[in-house]
This record gives sequence, structure tokens and C-alpha cells, in this order.
Amino acid sequence: MKMSQLFGRTLREAPAGVEAESHRLLLRAGFIRPLAAGIFSYLHLGQRTLQKMETIIREEMDSLAGQEIKMPVVHPAAIWQESGRWYKIDDEMGRFRDKNGRDMVLAMTHEEIVTDLTRREIHSYRQLPQMVYHIQTKWRDDPRPRAGLIRAREFTMLDSYTLDADEAGLDKQYWDHYEAYFRMYGRFSLPVIAVEADAGMMGGSLSHEFMYLTPIGEDTILLCEECDYKANRQTAVFQKSVAASEEMQPIEKVATPDCKTIADLAQFLNIPAAKTAKVIFLTATMMEGQEKRERLVFAIVRGDMDLNETKLANAVGAVGLRPSTEDEIRAVGAEPGYASPVGLAGVLVVVDEAIPDSPNLVAGANEAGYHLKNVNLGRDYTADIVADIALAEVGAACPNCGAALTAVRGVEVSNIFKLGTAYSESLGATFLDENGRPQPIVMGSYGLGLTRTLACLAEEHRDEYGLIWPVSIAPYQVHLVALRGGEAAADSLYAELREAGIEVLYDDRNEAPGVKFNDADLIGLPLRLTVSKRSLQNGGVETKLRWETERQIVPLTGAVAYVQNQIQALQLDA
Repeated sequence: MKMSQLFGRTLREAPAGVEAESHRLLLRAGFIRPLAAGIFSYLHLGQRTLQKMETIIREEMDSLAGQEIKMPVVHPAAIWQESGRWYKIDDEMGRFRDKNGRDMVLAMTHEEIVTDLTRREIHSYRQLPQMVYHIQTKWRDDPRPRAGLIRAREFTMLDSYTLDADEAGLDKQYWDHYEAYFRMYGRFSLPVIAVEADAGMMGGSLSHEFMYLTPIGEDTILLCEECDYKANRQTAVFQKSVAASEEMQPIEKVATPDCKTIADLAQFLNIPAAKTAKVIFLTATMMEGQEKRERLVFAIVRGDMDLNETKLANAVGAVGLRPSTEDEIRAVGAEPGYASPVGLAGVLVVVDEAIPDSPNLVAGANEAGYHLKNVNLGRDYTADIVADIALAEVGAACPNCGAALTAVRGVEVSNIFKLGTAYSESLGATFLDENGRPQPIVMGSYGLGLTRTLACLAEEHRDEYGLIWPVSIAPYQVHLVALRGGEAAADSLYAELREAGIEVLYDDRNEAPGVKFNDADLIGLPLRLTVSKRSLQNGGVETKLRWETERQIVPLTGAVAYVQNQIQALQLDA
């Protein structure tokens, strides 16, 4: 490809408001262009890199006996209504009506569609196991798109789906995918870790996220450096200190003026925060069939802990949580800042698992300026649900070995799920077993964000001058630069390289040497060749790897063989 004919150009500066370095460099190097917030076009260089990634993905999916298909981007709402997710997902789902007034959905994922295909195509245990995959466009109407491709509204994903007769089959296919994802990211040259994750709207019994660790990531991952425990903060568990055993004491109302926070209360009463009960009121959106209703949730954790809203939502089966208003809190007889479960009715009381073993806590008295001492679960109030709803923090004790957990930031680039039979049961995807009895198909779902991974690759492989692409996914392998006095020789070398099957981006523009070299560094192809009057006088072609400063001269007659050897060496080192 000649740069004089390349659709798209490099930019000296990125547009205002660009916050991530990957976003800035992909814009400046001519890989992407924005259309609207979170919506991008991929220019020729960006599309070639995505195609290289897709080739790697197809090779790895095919190695698992995957069959590539293509499912539509636009879905009838009826299939999402049948699974129930039409009613559970809020504004992120793209909904519209066709010209006949039928409700339609823009694909945000494809579990419903693949299950519909499965119930039509799979009928016998003899057809199982199966794995199908596709690479397709997705739409999620994120209210806060940011960091370019890292949090876009329209994006491209690999989706694969496994179909099995039993949990043992799902288990094998799940861990086969787990290993294949590490192979793919290894071939991309992107370091990732896998962490335990929340299944979220996908559902299922087990989920892992593949995380690229970077300060710009929105996810917090808690790690144990002693035993390799890793989990997203949303689901991380930890060893909770055990309260000292003591006899229940009589409940006692005490004045606690201006003590609306745990810190104020503990200081005023001269007690540790762990001797208090922290109360959080949240209004949960719950599903009753196809209808949503709201219910007040009274969540209680020990005062030395914080609430994990993801764990709470899972505990109560909520599809959404929001802070309760003061009017809602007072309507059930509680007082904001001084709330207590004692004497309340009409609320869903959820307590952390540490509360039953924490006697004689201080809780609110549902009266401004007062608290209750010696409040005990079971004697003074009851809980509807007891579960782990506490948030793991930096320094918390590892659940496996007790060492202190540390935290890093990361970007989720992939997610895999054991779906089980949730979708096959709701949509009627069954097979006849060996005894002729119908059984629900056991499913797994696996997703890799291509365009988000592209952004993370740009974050990982760069320096102060621009991008530095690994040879496996570089849009071209070689950047050929022609300078004054070397044009004719560069034209001939370009033709020879192409004839040898080498991918070449040829800068044949009438630009100053500094502009050409700066653009070569910005675009970031692995190997640069420069042909000029000076290089020819010195014996041939000047060569340089993008990440090195050292240059050398290679005879013009041996340039093609040299390039082939360099590319082979880079591929072996990858």
C-alpha cells in the first residue's frame, strides 16, 4: 500500500477531550475516526489489524472444533421477552420498532439467538457436544462512553457458545476456552490475567474475566501475592475477623447527638467500628413475572466493613439498585442517619454473614440523635436473608491463606460463563437422552472484545513517539520510506517485497524526511526500511526495528532475504 493513496491520514494532534493514550494514538496514527460518542469507524490500518486478530481467533476457535456461523445484529423482541431479559435490562438495550410496529432489539449479546438456533437444530444426545462461534457487531447504549474503544457503545466481539449433554461436558469446554483465551492473548502479545467475576445479566454458575492491568481501567482487581487468589472487587471474598464471644446484654437507648456516621458514633461512644452496625437503605427493582416492582432493602454490615452492592443485588435477586430517598426511608418508620432494623416492618432485611456472630452491636434507634446499644440479631430483629454482602478492601485477609490483599486496576477484555440450563429451560432447547427422555441442553457462553482489545494493545505497545505493533497483528510488516535520490530504487524494492509476499506500507509521499520518520514511528510497524541517496552511497538500504535506535545498511540485492529473515525471527520471538 502506498501512503500517497492511503485512505486516512496521520494527525499532528488528537482532538480535544481525548483522555486515554491509546485513544490519542489510534486517532493520530489514522487507525480510527469517531462518528459519535462511543461510535467509531475503523480506517484501513485499523481494519487490517482487526483482521489479523480475527485470523488468530479463528485458528484458536477451530482448534476447539468450533464451527463459525453468523447471527444477526437485529433481533425480534419476542425472543428476549421469552427469555425474560427484555424486562430485566434497562436503558443499555437498544430498542426500536420496525415499520410494522413490532418491537426489535439491537444485539448486545447473542444467548437468546443461539438458543433459538439450538432448539431448532439439536434433537439428540448423538449431536452433542457442539461449539459454534461468530465475530459480530454489538450495541450497548452506555451512558458514559469513555477512553475511545475501551468503553464504546458499538463494538465488535467474538462470541462462542458450547452445547453439552451434562455438566461434565460443560466443564471440559469451559476450561478449554479458558486455556484458548490465554493462547490468543499470547499471540496478540497482550498480557492478561483471569479473575473470578460476577455473572451479571448473563447468569450462570461460574464466570471468569480476562483483565489487562492498566491504571486507566475501571475495574478493581484484588490479588493475593502469596497464593495467587484473584477476583474482581465486585465478587471478591475475604476472611472476616471473628468478634469476641460475649453474653447478650439488655438493649439500651443512648443519646448520640450529631453522630450520623460510623466514625462519629465510634468516637463518641469510644468503641471500635466493628462494634457497630452499618445500615444502608437501597431500593431494589425486582421482577415478578414480566413486571418490575420496587422494594425497600435494609442492608446491614458490620461498621468496620462496607456494602458490596453487586453481592447484595445477587442475594435479593434484584435487576437494579438505587439509593432510597429520605421520604422512602421515613415511610417505613426509620430515620436517615439513625436507622435500625429494630421494630421495622415492610422492608427486606439482608444482613452480612458476620452479623450473626457479632453480639451487642450499636445500631440506630430510628430517632434522630439516638442509638441503641446491645442490638442482637435473632433477639431484637430478624433477617430475611443472611449472605456475604461485604465489600473486600485492600488489606483484607485473603480467603485462601489470610495474607493481605492488594489492588490493581484493569480493563475487562474477555468474559466466559457457565450458563448451565437457564436459557435452554426458558426457551425450550432440549435433546433426547439415551433413554429417550427430553433434557435441557447445558450451555456455556464466551466473549472476547476485539475492539476493546485493540485499544489495550495500543496502551501496552507504545512509547513517546507512537505505537509499536507486535508483528502478529501489525497492519503491515514493513514501513518502506523513500527519500530524495532513492525513489527509483525504493519503487523497485517495493515491487520485490510485494512479489515475495511481504506486507509493505510504502511512504512514497513528497514530504520532508522528518515528517516521514515521525509518521513511521507514530504508525509503529515492526521494521522500517529507508532508501535514500545517502543510504545507496553507503551500500544499500537502511534498516531499523521500531523499538530500537540502532540502524544498519543492507545491500539492496539482499534486502528481500534480510526482511524475510527479520520477520521470521520476530514471529518466533513473539
